[in-house]
Amino acid sequence: MSHAVSRLRTQRLARAVRPFLNRGSRAERCAGCRVIPEYCLCAWRPTVEAKSAMCLLMHDVEPMKPSNTGWLIADVIDDTSAFAWSRTEVDPDLLTLLADPQWQPYIVFPGEFVAPERVVSAVVAGEGKRPLFILLDGTWSEARKMFRKSPYLEHLPVLSLAPEQLSRYKLRRSKRDDHFCTAEVAALCLELAEDQVASEVLDAYLDVFSTHYLAAKFQLPLDEADGVHTRLAPYIAAV
Repeated sequence: MSHAVSRLRTQRLARAVRPFLNRGSRAERCAGCRVIPEYCLCAWRPTVEAKSAMCLLMHDVEPMKPSNTGWLIADVIDDTSAFAWSRTEVDPDLLTLLADPQWQPYIVFPGEFVAPERVVSAVVAGEGKRPLFILLDGTWSEARKMFRKSPYLEHLPVLSLAPEQLSRYKLRRSKRDDHFCTAEVAALCLELAEDQVASEVLDAYLDVFSTHYLAAKFQLPLDEADGVHTRLAPYIAAV
C-alpha cells in the first residue's frame, strides 16, 4: 500500500544519479515493508484510528534506508505527510499544511537547544484543531541542522519530550540511550495527545518490525506466537 513515505522514497530514487548502496541495500526486499521477503511483516501492518497527524521532514537519504522507522509511522497513522528537507528550498505543500487551520503544529525537538519561550511540554490544541507533530527524520546532527536552517518553522511551538524510558530501538548505532528513533518519538507524541491506543499500536509495531528486521539480518527463525507478535495481534485484520 502506497503512503507518503513510500512515495517520497520513489521520488528520491528517481533523482539518484548512482545506485543507493546503504548497508544491506543489495538484498532483495519486499516493496511493502522493506524487509527480506522470507521475513516480510506486511501481514502484521496494524489498523488504528488517531486524531493526531504526523509530518515527517526527512533528510536526504532517509526514505531509502531499509531501517528507517518513519515508514512505520506512515503505515499506522493515516494522516502522515512526508517531505524532503532542503536548506535552500521548501515544498509549497509543506507550507500549505502548516497554514491549514484544522491543525495545531508542534515541532518536536529537545527544549535545551531552544529559546525557553518557544518550548511546551504538553499538547493543548485549540478548539477545532488537531495536533500535527513535525518530526525531523535524520541523524541527530542532521536534525540539529534541519532545525537551525528551516526559518519556516521558527514561529511554531517546540514540543520537548522528557521520556522516562530509555530507547529500545535496536537497528541504529547511537551511543546515547536518550536518542530515540523517529517511531519512538511519534509514539510518545501520540501518548501526550491522548491518542493512547495509537501510541501503543505504533510501539508494538516497532517491536515487530525490529524483530523481523534483525531475524532477517542474522537469518534467525521467527516465532509469530511470541509476546512481541501477540501484543500487536489484536490490531491486525487477519494474521
